[in-house]
Amino acid sequence: MEKILVSACLYGLPVRYNAQAVPVPHPLWQRWWEEGRLIAICPEMAGGLPVPREPAEIIGRGGGVAVWAGQARVVDKTGNALTAAFQAGANQALQLAHLHGCRAAVLKSGSPSCGQGQIYDGSFSGGKTAGDGVTAALLRAHGIAVFDEHQLEQLAMFLDSGLS
Repeated sequence: MEKILVSACLYGLPVRYNAQAVPVPHPLWQRWWEEGRLIAICPEMAGGLPVPREPAEIIGRGGGVAVWAGQARVVDKTGNALTAAFQAGANQALQLAHLHGCRAAVLKSGSPSCGQGQIYDGSFSGGKTAGDGVTAALLRAHGIAVFDEHQLEQLAMFLDSGLS
């Protein structure tokens, strides 16, 4: 049975910056959970960050792709540099995905680590911009399809199609 890498906060663990979980109340998620298909990781914690922690955002254009290219950086709300921790956690997530043969991941929307397609804009004002988080960008670069918690039907179609 094919495994799916998932953000630990979506799995129900209180690992977000504010020590909260955001469990997914969806029948597909519940089925995958019961089948033992979900492989949880919090890339930020895997990178050594504590819970709770200050919120973080990517500063600079281009999101996670730009972070990997050295053209943007991750900082927390007080200005502490977190790029290295976010990259270390992303690498741990990639290793875990490879270990379990995951072709797909479900990551927390908006997150500077896990967000896909749209992330917070770096102003700490709640604004958003196009882009992927650091982990999402790394997973995509290695051929892993990335979805968020609002795209479970699309993930189901992807898994059923057998595409990679």
